[in-house]
Amino acid sequence: MTSPAADPPPKRRGRPSVRRELVEREIKENAARLFAERGVAGTTLQDIADATGLTRQAVYHYVASKDDLFAQLVSEIADQPAQLLHEINALEGLDPVAKLRRMARSLALNQMADPDRFRLMIRSESDLPEHLATSYRASRRRVLKELVEVIDGGIADGSFRNVNARTAALGVIGMLNWIAWWHQEGGDDQETADQLAEMAVRTVRSDDRTPESPTVEGILANVRVELDLVERLAGGTGDDRPPH
Repeated sequence: MTSPAADPPPKRRGRPSVRRELVEREIKENAARLFAERGVAGTTLQDIADATGLTRQAVYHYVASKDDLFAQLVSEIADQPAQLLHEINALEGLDPVAKLRRMARSLALNQMADPDRFRLMIRSESDLPEHLATSYRASRRRVLKELVEVIDGGIADGSFRNVNARTAALGVIGMLNWIAWWHQEGGDDQETADQLAEMAVRTVRSDDRTPESPTVEGILANVRVELDLVERLAGGTGDDRPPH
C-alpha cells in the first residue's frame, strides 16, 4: 500500500511581503500629497488609486476606506517624532548639547523625508475627528516634553543659558516646522539638517551673547535670517508659507 500523501505545510503568516509594503507605502505617499493639496474632503479613493496606478478595487486590498487611510497617516505623523526624541533622550553618554543637536537633526530629516505628510497634518489639524485630535495633541505634548527635558538638563549643567525651557523648545519646534513648506528634493538633506540642528543649539547655548530670556517670537525672528539662507541653499523659495 502506498502511504497517503502528506498534507501540504501550512502557509506561514509572517510579515507582509515586500511588494505589499511597497504598494502600501506608495498609496500612503500619494494620499498624503493629494490630501495636502486638495484636502481630505476634496480627495476620493479613486483619485488615490489613479495616482498610484491601481484600480479602486485593488486599493481596497490595502486600505479599508479613505477615512481609515487618513487615520493611519495621522497616527504615523504624530507618533514618529515623539518616538525619535524619546529614544535620543534615553541615550547614555550624550550631554544636553549633543542631545538637542541630534533631536533637531532627526526632526529636520524626518520632515524632509516626507514634507507632504507634515503639510497635510498642519492644514488638517482643525478638522481632525476628536479621537485623532486627542492622539495628535498627546504626541505633540510628548515632543515638547522631550525637548524641555533636554533644555532643562543643559540649564542645570551650565551648557545652556537660564531660559524658559518650554518657550525655547517651542521656538525650536516652530523653526523646524517651516521645513515642510520650503524643502525641495535634490538638495543635500544631511547638510541642511546639520545647519538647522546647529541653529537650534545656538538659540540656547550659554556662550551666545543673548542676555534676555527669549520669547517664541524672538527666537523665530533671530533665526529667520539664517533660515532664509538655509532655504536658498536647499533650493526652496520660501514663498509658500504655512498658515499662521
